[in-house]
Amino acid sequence: MKPQFLIAAPSSGSGKTTLTLGLLRALARRGLRVQPFKCGPDYLDTHHHTQAAGRPSLNLDLYMASVEHAQSTYAGYTQAADVAVVEGVMGLFDGATRMQGSAADVAEQLGIPVILVVNAKAMAYSVAPLLFGFKNFYPGIRLVGAIFNFVNTASHFQFLREACEDVGVEALGYLPNNPAFAIPSRHLGLSIDAEVQYEAIVEALADALPHTINLDCLLAVTSTVAPTWAPTVPPAVSSQSRRIAVARDEAFTFTYLQNLDALHELGEVTYFSPLTDAALPAGTNFLYLPGGYPELFADALSANTGMRASIAAYCAAGGATYAECGGLMYLGRTITNAQGHTFPMAAVLPCTTSMQEAKLTLGYRTIQWNDLTIRGHEFHYSTLEDQGLTPTAMHLTNAKEAPVPVQVYRHGNVWASYVHLYWGEDRTFIDQLLVSALAPTAPPQ
Repeated sequence: MKPQFLIAAPSSGSGKTTLTLGLLRALARRGLRVQPFKCGPDYLDTHHHTQAAGRPSLNLDLYMASVEHAQSTYAGYTQAADVAVVEGVMGLFDGATRMQGSAADVAEQLGIPVILVVNAKAMAYSVAPLLFGFKNFYPGIRLVGAIFNFVNTASHFQFLREACEDVGVEALGYLPNNPAFAIPSRHLGLSIDAEVQYEAIVEALADALPHTINLDCLLAVTSTVAPTWAPTVPPAVSSQSRRIAVARDEAFTFTYLQNLDALHELGEVTYFSPLTDAALPAGTNFLYLPGGYPELFADALSANTGMRASIAAYCAAGGATYAECGGLMYLGRTITNAQGHTFPMAAVLPCTTSMQEAKLTLGYRTIQWNDLTIRGHEFHYSTLEDQGLTPTAMHLTNAKEAPVPVQVYRHGNVWASYVHLYWGEDRTFIDQLLVSALAPTAPPQ
């Protein structure tokens, strides 16, 4: 038996991420080994989870991967933990199609209880029917407790406690409305700007939580039998001769840990910084440029002319490369930021990208490549001007199986797309990409 639970909410904006971060740090302060997870494809929240808990956070996504993969990942990473905390996505039952892949779906497949976070700023006893509905709507989940956000007085919480008693849900406490707890948002999730005093905010949350939330009761009501599925164990670093270079710094942070684990199985992985390193790691024969916020660091990326030249030379020589979203932007000719300033980039791909007239493009994507199906997630505000890109024969659709305009491009031995792909369960995509890199292709123009 160990405490393990999923933190959900009736809707986005209820404060579940803020509460999750505070709980991760508060529980870690007790000396507990806290293992965080995130439902869905969000790679920003996992970044913050990792900092708050001191252990790597992993995505559990039932659209991009199978139930068995999610279960084995969860089992493998919770084995050595004292507590497992899964943060939900959007509202509890919001999935790609109805509740498919939702936080409720994940809770059911993992067999763990749910804690509901409710924005109670303008609500008192009327929370009772809301809790009753979420508790009884779907019998496959167990809603065992509630935590209320934006509650400033004990008398307000008393109304909420009475509602919980009448519904049969444990009232675990509340979080007051406090500007010190506010983490600025940008785009899809939390901001990861260097100027945001993230650590101070998480510390303030961890200081405050034990005063208004009963952590002992939370751990007691969520104590559940440990999972019995065969665990996925993080692989040891491969001894294969292939040398894989992965961009990782403030500009390139959007990665799935399971994807990186798969790369470790394929070769020796070296991390490098396009912001500060002078050149690619020596001997690189596969380059992975993940997503991130290159537009926020466009000046510094552009100023590092040595790295830009090194990557351009590697790609021109036929070096196998996969770039997604922010990586695609970096390989283009220029990036124009939101302020209208344009910066030269690596100029590997015949395209430019811009943050002006930004428009959100968001959603799950499925790619058919020969007999291979691979899934991922598209999320960006930038726009692309195609100046001679060559689309591959891959067929892309959304979660409703409707065609989408996004493409996977090939330029020499460089593959690039706005889609963040998930190959943590099946590395066939990377294997096929590397095989295809050896196939004859028209040289870049």
